Amino acid sequence: MPRTIINNFVLQHYENETYFDFCRYTSIRFFEVLYFEKGTGNLKINGSTVPYVDNSVFVFIPDDIYTVNVDSSTTVTTIKFLKSFFNTTSEANATLPINNWFRQKEGILYNEIKQLRLLDFKESFEKENVTSLVKLLTKEYLKNSANDLFIIENSLSVVLHLIARNMRENATHLTVNKPKSKVQDLINYIQTHIYDSKVITNTHLAEEFGIADNYIGQYFKKHMGMSIKKYILNYKLNLVETRLKYTDMQFSEIALELGFTDASHLNKTFLAYKGTTIGAFKESLK
Repeated sequence: MPRTIINNFVLQHYENETYFDFCRYTSIRFFEVLYFEKGTGNLKINGSTVPYVDNSVFVFIPDDIYTVNVDSSTTVTTIKFLKSFFNTTSEANATLPINNWFRQKEGILYNEIKQLRLLDFKESFEKENVTSLVKLLTKEYLKNSANDLFIIENSLSVVLHLIARNMRENATHLTVNKPKSKVQDLINYIQTHIYDSKVITNTHLAEEFGIADNYIGQYFKKHMGMSIKKYILNYKLNLVETRLKYTDMQFSEIALELGFTDASHLNKTFLAYKGTTIGAFKESLK
């Protein structure tokens, strides 16, 4: 049976198995990392079939449904988080960098590109780092003696950071017209620094990426079909939707964190671009 040593976090590990029942926890899972250390088979994810092999890493977000079909004996670790794990007001998780973790992955939560469930690491060493950390995390989590929470907490933090970064880069690669151009780096930079308005101005971006101040806007619009300002606003509003859907944050808290003057300013902007108020959107989720 799964057990928890950190509130609302569950790790399960299976050695050389041919059948798995951990999929039954899908209904309560908020965010999940699935690491196949060895073995072959396939996963049926949201109606599509994807094969797994040694050292495959999958990431699931809310509403994902999957089953595992085994071809050869498989060793797998699944790390499951509940919604309340990422609640910034949870006293049980007060020592963990929860808010930072949510920031790292919230851009992924609204992304509808289903190909991202099998994680494609841009650099092989990053995949090695993630798999090594998952193995370390598993040993610390499951050992009989007292667990070292420092190792567990920090391993989780790094794993989530690396996964979020690679998923964000994959999403950018699939949406940018010319993936090999500098605009992909611009998108990654904007998303990473979305909470710091001072460093995502046209002037700062031009300086950061060595593009003329009077040309960067034209360059960005050529590749993305919109201005930098509109892209930033759209991205922020997508993050607002994510916060409304997956957290219990107050409207004023969301507005403050994403750089809107207040809840009223956020509501007016959301209505203008999304066609509904934040209150109505939140209510529709019920």
